[in-house]
Amino acid sequence: RDDGTVVTWGCRSDGQRDDAPTCAGFVAIACGHLHSVALRDDGTVVTWGCRPAGQRKDAPTGAGFVAIACGHSHSVALRDDGTVVTWGDRSDGQ
Repeated sequence: RDDGTVVTWGCRSDGQRDDAPTCAGFVAIACGHLHSVALRDDGTVVTWGCRPAGQRKDAPTGAGFVAIACGHSHSVALRDDGTVVTWGDRSDGQ
């Protein structure tokens, strides 16, 4: 939405909808198979949905992120200094 709020729909069996953030200020969203990642305007990353392979618990903390992306069960974030942070499933070299 124009105000930066997140709207979700679809399956909710693994928290894909119920755990979604309800505040404003988001500038990007990426979706994996059963998890989602959002980038806030302050450079922080928020995750929700399924977590068995670390899609949520291993997410980076702090600010300074400028881009995000998701694979099937893993996620990637780019910091403002050009470094890349990855988390989630790494069973196939992700």
